[in-house]
Amino acid sequence: MNSVLTRVIVWLADPSPSPSSAYTGDENLITPGVVGFAVTFLIALATVFLLIDMSRRMRRVRYRSEVREQLEAERLLAESESTGGKPDDDER
Repeated sequence: MNSVLTRVIVWLADPSPSPSSAYTGDENLITPGVVGFAVTFLIALATVFLLIDMSRRMRRVRYRSEVREQLEAERLLAESESTGGKPDDDER
């Protein structure tokens, strides 16, 4: 039991592969290749499009809130003019 435990500990602690399992082929062939490049490119392209879309939506929300505030200010001004220059207490 002690021998098996020692072998397991040594096997787990040794980060280097044994020489018998070393790769003997051309190491330049171990690449992601064209498929890996295409997938990475498509992910980057999708990210760019998502960022552009997000900035458009944020700009649209900001413009809508500005227009809403402007309309509310115009409505309050029109109401205050119609009531003789004094806005109602509820609308302050």
